[in-house]
Amino acid sequence: MPKRPQRSIVRRGMMYVLSSPSGAGKTTLSRKLLKGDAKIHLSVSVTTRPKRPGERNGRDYFFIDRKKFTAMQRRGELLEWASVFGNYYGTPSKPVAEALAAGRDVLFDIDWQGTQQLREKAPRDLVSVFILPPSIKQLERRLHKRAQDHKAVIGQRMAKASNEMSHWAEYDYVVVNRYLPDAFAELRAILAAERLKRERQPGLSNFVRKLQGELRRR
Repeated sequence: MPKRPQRSIVRRGMMYVLSSPSGAGKTTLSRKLLKGDAKIHLSVSVTTRPKRPGERNGRDYFFIDRKKFTAMQRRGELLEWASVFGNYYGTPSKPVAEALAAGRDVLFDIDWQGTQQLREKAPRDLVSVFILPPSIKQLERRLHKRAQDHKAVIGQRMAKASNEMSHWAEYDYVVVNRYLPDAFAELRAILAAERLKRERQPGLSNFVRKLQGELRRR
């Protein structure tokens, strides 16, 4: 079997954002995307909320106290931040900037507030996808099934879902998660197409000039 040639075109990475109301399947899809594509890496946020069962510091989030979070805000070390259900979440800016410059894609699992901040700061690097549930009944069923929150918190998430969904039109793409394999395939198709955009391939001009030079020498 012939060996696959190395990529010779320099590419700039992108910020690939997934947002949704709680329970629409965003986290499950994010994990599948990370497992199935070695070219994209998760942006690990800092948060002031407590760890959930099975979460690990540095893998799922960096768990910090509110004092440290406020200090990071004050020093301008957060690319975006938001307050969600009384807890703070934010994205450290330095690792993201380094990844994009090195041609690596960064996956963001954030809400509409954070997405707006990213769009204001780096619109050309951003690709945003909003994930919708197939129905409100299904959304509530998923929240109860995952058994991560108390009933009162589930009620808060359901009450907030309408406001979160009202921001769908601010996103580049919308995926309805009716069937997980189909939604996953759609997310991968979006990612593949966005990687091929001319503006994300700054090395393309040199590559074309090289081809033209080879033609002239024939």
